[in-house]
Amino acid sequence: MKRLSEQTSPLARPTRTGIVHLGLGAFHRAHQAVYTEDAMLATDDRSWGICGVTQRSDEVLRRLAPQDNLYTLLESGPHARPPRRIGAVREVLAAHRDPAAVVAAIARADVRIVTLTVTEKGYRHDPATGQLDLTDPEVAADLAGRPPRTVVGQLVAGLAARSAPLTVVCCDNLPGNGPFLRDLVYRFADAAGRADVVDRIESTVRFPATMVDRIVPATTEADRAQVLEATGLRDEAVVVAEPFSQWVMQDDFAAGRPAWELAGVQFAADVQSWERLKLRVLNASHSLLAYLGLLAGHELIADAVADPLLAAACRGLIDEDVRPVLAVPSGVDITEYGRSVLERFANRALRHTTLQVASDGSQKLAPRLLSTAIDCLAAGRRPRWVPLVVAAWLRHVVAPEDAAGRPTKLADPLADVLRAAGPDPLRLLDTASVFPRELAEDSRFRADVRNAFVGLAERGPHAVLQELIELKETRDADD
Repeated sequence: MKRLSEQTSPLARPTRTGIVHLGLGAFHRAHQAVYTEDAMLATDDRSWGICGVTQRSDEVLRRLAPQDNLYTLLESGPHARPPRRIGAVREVLAAHRDPAAVVAAIARADVRIVTLTVTEKGYRHDPATGQLDLTDPEVAADLAGRPPRTVVGQLVAGLAARSAPLTVVCCDNLPGNGPFLRDLVYRFADAAGRADVVDRIESTVRFPATMVDRIVPATTEADRAQVLEATGLRDEAVVVAEPFSQWVMQDDFAAGRPAWELAGVQFAADVQSWERLKLRVLNASHSLLAYLGLLAGHELIADAVADPLLAAACRGLIDEDVRPVLAVPSGVDITEYGRSVLERFANRALRHTTLQVASDGSQKLAPRLLSTAIDCLAAGRRPRWVPLVVAAWLRHVVAPEDAAGRPTKLADPLADVLRAAGPDPLRLLDTASVFPRELAEDSRFRADVRNAFVGLAERGPHAVLQELIELKETRDADD
């Protein structure tokens, strides 16, 4: 059997490390690393190698190290391209083993960019306010002086140890993710008494906003077997992704960047409209399919979107709740965008489970769904679909189950807080770290969530969906 390094497809092996990436999971390796690989191939500038940092697990390091940090990207679904080898990752560090090495990597003079994909919960913030949670035990431990283990602590320590300009690129699903991360870093540096870092951020550090989009499910043994059959290579670090990929970014860099525009990155002044579009249409629909799909017994997102009532609910959410209050990027038709999203979700080659998408709901509700509800109410509209998804999330929190109805552990960083709310699920609406005050105190929203919760419990998801869809069809006919 051939070694992965013997494969002959085009490969951009970097000669230097120019990027440190915090959160070296499958998404980064199927998205930003591929764009960086393509940019290096297009220009032959091999100075943008990636130092990937795993935060909590050695698994990625163990899989990549014997393969010279090479891995295969396997696209699945219609229009998939052949498997390809990716060589943009030059080195891998394990933060939990050697946090000082991560700080040293960020401080290196040849590193000009730090990128992050650590999921919403990795920023250890209050989702309702967007503020860094200084009471979080891990944040507090970093502030007390231990070698930093939170990403914000790592960034501040790295900035304190360097003088050269740096660009920090947040690639997670958060509104205004660049300014959001800058504010977290400011707050940590201020709390740590690092006025020098605050000054350095003002003068030499940039935090461009960015929007990333690609569905990247967990790799299975069947995926590795498919790569072996197609290439003759046994690759333990395969990543799987849909053919679609998008990256929109502000072109605001302190010390240069790869020629990402040659790899397909869209540079735009107004990234926020792209962020909101993805969060409130794609990510919100994903959450709808996850929570209502679990209640309806669907294991996969593809199963859920194939359910006519659930697909109609996604269209209702987009048409009735999102469209009237969302300013979309120029030239984008929100209905067509929503249709393309549902087509992507229907890709059965991607075994993205409803239970997986349902995780970490306390971190996801606000940017995906609650922001739409707030805007609707402010505009004098009553959201019809958001309360239903919130009610389905409440059901999941109170009695988490898989698609077969088997009890499962609630996967959420606020699981203990949510369980402490007591036997009345509607008391969860008073959880300040999840629900913004103006929404939690709105009697209309609370009543709609309560009615939806009772309906789901007494009549089930399909009956409730059928009623809402019939109401929508009646309104559409009247219009």
